[in-house]
Amino acid sequence: MQRSDVTRHDGTWVGLSLDVQDRHQPGLCVFSVGQRLLVSQQSRPVLLADVDERLAGVEFWRTDEYRSFVPPLRADVGRVLAGSPQRWAHRFAQYLVDSPDSPLHEGRWLLSCESPLQRRCRAGTSHAEYWGSMLVEGHPDGYIDWFFHAGSWEVLPLRPMPGPGDSRVKAYRKQAREGTLPPVLLWWVSGLDCHLILDGHARLAAAIAESIEPPLLQLHRTVPCDDLAARIDDAVGFYEDELARFAGLRAVHGPTVPDGAATAGPQLVRLLHELNTAAQLTWAWPLPGGEARWRRVAQEVTAGQDWPRT
Repeated sequence: MQRSDVTRHDGTWVGLSLDVQDRHQPGLCVFSVGQRLLVSQQSRPVLLADVDERLAGVEFWRTDEYRSFVPPLRADVGRVLAGSPQRWAHRFAQYLVDSPDSPLHEGRWLLSCESPLQRRCRAGTSHAEYWGSMLVEGHPDGYIDWFFHAGSWEVLPLRPMPGPGDSRVKAYRKQAREGTLPPVLLWWVSGLDCHLILDGHARLAAAIAESIEPPLLQLHRTVPCDDLAARIDDAVGFYEDELARFAGLRAVHGPTVPDGAATAGPQLVRLLHELNTAAQLTWAWPLPGGEARWRRVAQEVTAGQDWPRT
């Protein structure tokens, strides 16, 4: 795997680009059949999902089979890496690559300290209230409401969230107050239109309990390498066309018309940045056995309960 830092034009660090090769199917894999999904870790069903026929949301059933591939994070490591999302990203990238249980597969990924979740907290709303509202409730089953939370990309824990009295949460609350809390690792899954917590359930619970903004690292697919060069050429071509258009206007109307660089330049910068950062749809593999296999797994994990209800 090749990794490289992604920065803005002003040098601000945004995230870590991961170019993964020779990993054809991940250990934490999304399978699909029609409008139904199965998230499986190796052979263990982790999450079953059934998309509403009206595309208004998703019914889900969460098992207790998910296992984080991130080893326990020591407090002394948190103190050493405090305030450095870049160093945390390199550490988490190594966990993602080394573990057969991670969602990485071949292609380009971004592990970023920036998330649209952070931009949606309204002024006057406490962090405890906001992040508590972004958690999808329900165990073992629940509903991801695309109508009410359209575009807000909620957070779905892969196991029940621990309470504020949990021993791990208490330890992390101390780190949260000290400013040394390790980041929560999220994975955006387009088929669910929400983020799954890969690691950091107790850390997120601690941040909510202390009403602080949790440090985040968000993982998602980006433009693959074989498309990147062509899209860069398109962006540069757009810039050159804009300059030529303004040159034509200047030839007709005189030098009072700007040369276009002041508008086309920032657009080019934005387009090139988005090629390195914009989320691409999550890959899903056809479920072996199709609909019958999905129903059989649903019967097994729900112990024959009437689910899904649609």
